Amino acid sequence: MNRSGAFRSRILHVTSTDPLRYEYLEDGVLLVEDGKVVDLGAAEVFGRAGFALGQCLHEPDYLIVPGFIDTHVHSPQLDVIASYGEQLLEWLNKYTFPAEARYADETYAATSAVAFLNSLLEAGTTTALVFATSHHKATDLLFDAANEKNMRLIAGKVLMDQNATPELHDTAKGGIADSEALIRSWHGKGRLGYAITPRFAGTSSVEQLTLAGELHQRYPGTWIQSHISENLDEVRWVSEVHPHVDDYLDAYERYGLVNERSVFAHCIHLTESERRRFADKGAKAAFSPSSNLFIGSGLFDLAQAKEDGIDVALASDVGGGTSLSMLRTIADAYKVCQLKGYSLSAMEALAMVTLGGAEALHLDPFVGNFEKGKEADFIMLDPNATNVMSRRIGFSDSIEDEFFVMMTLGDEKTIAATYVAGEKMSL
Repeated sequence: MNRSGAFRSRILHVTSTDPLRYEYLEDGVLLVEDGKVVDLGAAEVFGRAGFALGQCLHEPDYLIVPGFIDTHVHSPQLDVIASYGEQLLEWLNKYTFPAEARYADETYAATSAVAFLNSLLEAGTTTALVFATSHHKATDLLFDAANEKNMRLIAGKVLMDQNATPELHDTAKGGIADSEALIRSWHGKGRLGYAITPRFAGTSSVEQLTLAGELHQRYPGTWIQSHISENLDEVRWVSEVHPHVDDYLDAYERYGLVNERSVFAHCIHLTESERRRFADKGAKAAFSPSSNLFIGSGLFDLAQAKEDGIDVALASDVGGGTSLSMLRTIADAYKVCQLKGYSLSAMEALAMVTLGGAEALHLDPFVGNFEKGKEADFIMLDPNATNVMSRRIGFSDSIEDEFFVMMTLGDEKTIAATYVAGEKMSL
């Protein structure tokens, strides 16, 4: 196991999200020891200081960037990616719930967990916030596989005690007991964290939501993740399932599930009141453009969210999303933003999938850029991965334009190598 090394290449990372700042080294050296960044700078400076540049792994054509961060993805939905022809509620019943039911088989759950994590790494994603299934053991196996790979992963057993396929139902108290057992086993172990995970308000009873909020109070270092306002039919349905609440956000808010450690996927159809309260509580939005386009849920308004003071990160949302590649996710985000009258710049996009994603998950002390002391999760991007990309980048006159081409045309093929805590991943 080699978690140390010197890497010489072109290097790009975001140093600040507010204001947005980045550093680009045309010929840089990234020095890693024991899985952490110990130094970064221009190769010329290293050489003048007496550093033996010949010891570096030298990849002058590649571009090293921090590992990508996916703030909302479903591990069991790899098997339903690219499923035809339904909108959200029908899609869940027809495709997702049957796929998740298969995770009752522990052998299947174990092999599928490894396949999911390998697929993330193949796409250059080194950190993710993950929905598992409602099965205690399957969630345990996902954590075990991530720990074996030394990945920085936050995940949670899905809580749903109503309105789903019966074999996926837990119980209000049983689901919380399972979650607490998983917290004790995995939260804070290695590079792992636990997220309390009601699937969405419609599939959890008042008792379960109440107990979930109480669980977070007992373990305030955990995260909370769920869905909100993805689809207009879903919004109406939740109001029918929970007629006592004022609006969708209130279905979480009144149970103590909305705070600065909460990440809600989608957030497309929030009302003005919900947006204001969402921002005031410090909750984070996981913008899932590929999924929103594929399932036909709507167009997230990034400019409005920024104006409202809502922190937004990017997410693949596989299997509604059609790729685990955060490059493809960025490409879809750019298109959605264009339709909403906002041009997403290359560097803002890079920030959203690196340092901004880390900040949204409170992981920026550990990952997100190449600040000294941070964990050395990084990827090597190949600008010559395809003929079209290589030709187009040949006409680029700036790193901003080059990364824009990569984020528009790139996918897994663009990832030449993925490193986790300084160790190259063999997939």
